Amino acid sequence: VQLQASGGGLVQTGGSLRLSCAVSGSDLSTYRLGWFRQAPGEKRTYVAHVNWGSGATVYADSVKGRFTVSRDAAENTLYLQMDNMKLEDTAVYYCAASSPVAWGVERVFDYWGQGTQVTVSS
Repeated sequence: VQLQASGGGLVQTGGSLRLSCAVSGSDLSTYRLGWFRQAPGEKRTYVAHVNWGSGATVYADSVKGRFTVSRDAAENTLYLQMDNMKLEDTAVYYCAASSPVAWGVERVFDYWGQGTQVTVSS
């Protein structure tokens, strides 16, 4: 699986931004695709993910109600719609994929794309 994230940029507090992640690979319906972020000086943290086959979504508490993860299976693209953004959303955002084996054993994401910078200003 290969992933290519895009769409980062500068946005003001309360604003919106949509990230995209182009995904390539076979049997994607058996994968979970998600987003993580890493703020300066901090560890990478989980944001949200979607079950590619069913469309079921899960969110971190910090973004629940503000962010929406979705996928376009026909276009093999993963999205993260970010609304009502806060200063603490500033980070490098990564898209990632979890294969059935990785998810079944440890619920880890074993494929990663490059990051895209998101900066929220006041």
